[in-house]
Amino acid sequence: MLGTALLLFAAAATPCENLASLRLADATITSAVIVPEGPPPARGSGAGGARGAGGPPASGGAPAANIAPPANIPAHCRVQLTLNPTSDSMINMELWLPVQNWNGKFMGVGNGGFAGSIQGRTNEMPDALRRGYATAGTDTGHQEPGGDWAIGHPEKMIDFAYRSTHEMTLKAKEIVKAFYDQPAKYSYFKGCSTGGRMALMEAQRYPADYNGIIAGSLANRHIHMWTAGVARSIELSRHPERNLTAENAALVNQTVADACDTLKEGFLNNPRQCTVNFSKLLCAAGKDDDTCLTAAQLRTVNTFYGGVKNAKGELIFSGQALGNPIPALRGTNQAPVGVFDIVRIAFNDPNLDWQKFDLDRDMPIIDKALGYVDSVNPDLGAFKHRGGKLLLTHGWADTGITPENTIWYYDSVLDKMGRNQSDWMRLFMAPGMGHCGGGPGVNTFDSIGTLENWVEKSVAPDQMIGRGADGLTRPLCPYPQYAEYKGIGSLRDVANWACTAPATKGTGK
Repeated sequence: MLGTALLLFAAAATPCENLASLRLADATITSAVIVPEGPPPARGSGAGGARGAGGPPASGGAPAANIAPPANIPAHCRVQLTLNPTSDSMINMELWLPVQNWNGKFMGVGNGGFAGSIQGRTNEMPDALRRGYATAGTDTGHQEPGGDWAIGHPEKMIDFAYRSTHEMTLKAKEIVKAFYDQPAKYSYFKGCSTGGRMALMEAQRYPADYNGIIAGSLANRHIHMWTAGVARSIELSRHPERNLTAENAALVNQTVADACDTLKEGFLNNPRQCTVNFSKLLCAAGKDDDTCLTAAQLRTVNTFYGGVKNAKGELIFSGQALGNPIPALRGTNQAPVGVFDIVRIAFNDPNLDWQKFDLDRDMPIIDKALGYVDSVNPDLGAFKHRGGKLLLTHGWADTGITPENTIWYYDSVLDKMGRNQSDWMRLFMAPGMGHCGGGPGVNTFDSIGTLENWVEKSVAPDQMIGRGADGLTRPLCPYPQYAEYKGIGSLRDVANWACTAPATKGTGK
């Protein structure tokens, strides 16, 4: 009987068109229509459409050459809403409700960059709908790129930080219950980049919203990440002697490849199993050419991989993983467009003089003004105690947001809650995967199915099978384990790899 109820509408369910008259607190349903089976929305077809600098690669849109177009999405009831939890709030959201074969579950999805549109409409929501989920996304409360929308609008910044996701979740659950005449049995959230920050914020602030959460490529230190970008840009403009030429960058990258890519795959299977002493590239006294690095240039390289730190040596934001190439770096005399938005928002000044920025002086001010945007609270006890499961993922080849940042947060939770939390939280690092996908190595894996088995069947994931181009398969292992090559057979065959604990010192693997 339950199966029949999930396959078709229940007799007492609210017809799609009648949802438009549903009364919700601080919200207005602007449209509720049946959308027949067909292709998913093209990229940029939703409200807004721009993404902030540093966000994940956009998805959807016209297919590239030799790539099949995305599969159709099932017929569904498309509900559009505007949420107004405050007088200065305008949060757009969409909820898609499958008209047949509903799996009895709900999935909220996240965004990238500074959001500004319902980005999940082009990728995550179609995938969830194909799996039978009722699914929702939001523009996080603004409809513009960049950060001008937040200057002078503190409530909109709060919407972006956490309120929009929570309000979206509450309204979606109400409508799901009205439409199907029963609540969702399980609720999941999936987000990457800014969506990873949104995912963690739900676990930290609203532990009852979701049974399971997938948080990828974490932008959870959003404020520190953007401020560190400002600091790097300004330091290079003030100290041109620290600039790196393309030849300098190539020297560094070749040094890393020679030391670490011993399997010659073109990416590192586990960057933490390798160490590189960049001081060996230091120019001899009196020498300054592209075959070595000056002390000033060496400082730039160490910051790139070691992270941005203040004068006290405190880490502001993590550095890149080995194997992710350092680019040619050169300061300019122009304002660091985009990355400076966070500082302008914190000081509530659209005309702030970027040349006067001082990391040691300004970072505490920025933290005080906007620290609530960062989802860095390591105490997830309430989420754990409710039976929640947290699946963290990140690609080792992510040059958009360093994978070291996700490890930083994972370790902070263990430091706070105890070293063994594997019964409810696990981290999987994907070799060769870029920002939220792509890259030369493993770039797809079934995180949703993995989480469903964990939450619904109590099957904790000991590994996930990752896939890449040209038939590449490799096990993804619960961090700090990693996949180690057995020494025989194709490197591209999952059967020739096994999950293993890391060595205590760099080995070059």
